[in-house]
Amino acid sequence: MTTMNDRIFGILLIVLAVAYGWGATQLPAPFGGSEAVGPETFPLLLSVVLGLSSLYMIVRPDPDNAWPWSRTGIELVIAVVVLVFYAALLQPLGFILSTTLAVGTLCWRMGSAPVRAYLTGAASGVVVFLLFNFALDLALPLGVLSFLEVS
Repeated sequence: MTTMNDRIFGILLIVLAVAYGWGATQLPAPFGGSEAVGPETFPLLLSVVLGLSSLYMIVRPDPDNAWPWSRTGIELVIAVVVLVFYAALLQPLGFILSTTLAVGTLCWRMGSAPVRAYLTGAASGVVVFLLFNFALDLALPLGVLSFLEVS
């Protein structure tokens, strides 16, 4: 029965990979026409990797696994809920605030003190935002912090 857990999880992950890949194809074309590497490239690569990994999990399940129904299982459910909220809040709150909340909450759930966890989240959000916007020239949403946008 334990190999069935991996197979069920693998099937769920394939559904996620297909949905994620389809969502990536719905991204608008960049300004100025399509390019070889556009906004959908990285999400499509992730969906392919997820799909292949899921197939492997279905074909070769771990014979000695059991789903963690204890505290670990609860923490995994919390992590998934945090990531779903992160995706939902990314546009309205903006990258920096939603990343601060998501990373801070996950760090806190992993045992960090709340202040330190949310400071880590804030630093992560700001650093990644600056890297994407200025080093990679890829705009991330500012959301409620849009008043900080430099023209």
